Amino acid sequence: MDLAKRLDRPVVLVGLMGVGKSTVGRRLARRLGLPFVDSDAEIEEAVGLPWGELFERYGEQDYRDGERRLVARLVDGQVKVIATGGGVFVDPRTRELLKEKTITVWLDAPVDVLAERTSRRDTRPLLKNGDPKGTLERLAEIERKAYAEAHLHVKSGVGAHREVVEAIVDALDKHLANGGGKAA
Repeated sequence: MDLAKRLDRPVVLVGLMGVGKSTVGRRLARRLGLPFVDSDAEIEEAVGLPWGELFERYGEQDYRDGERRLVARLVDGQVKVIATGGGVFVDPRTRELLKEKTITVWLDAPVDVLAERTSRRDTRPLLKNGDPKGTLERLAEIERKAYAEAHLHVKSGVGAHREVVEAIVDALDKHLANGGGKAA
């Protein structure tokens, strides 16, 4: 596809847990004919444990440190689509790295949608507190400012994943047409 040929850097999906970064990322990569990488899956493969267990066992700070190192490796090299964990873009050092070396896309969905989606599986350590919707509301309030620094902002919700993919494709096309994506 022409759009993929115009990309000179990875496209990175950021946003709160449950917004669909992995699912949409796979579909976006397929639509663009690019490789897809999920940072959480890469962490699991590197360490040999599920990311949720790593998070619980070593704590958020150690997890985020390892995540930052992994993301730095993922953004070097070929153009690809990368889905990140929910907290990746909140870390200031990782956010600056991603803004410099990639095109970041904030996938944004209402908290009610996120609460419904994340309730389907019990794999998210931050939501194992008896009030997952309240936790998501607090995270959304805190993290929204960081996500707003992404190059692109695409709304997600209850619609089909293909609609979100097409919205990202349109946003990328406009971004590149306006000179975005080229190294500074």
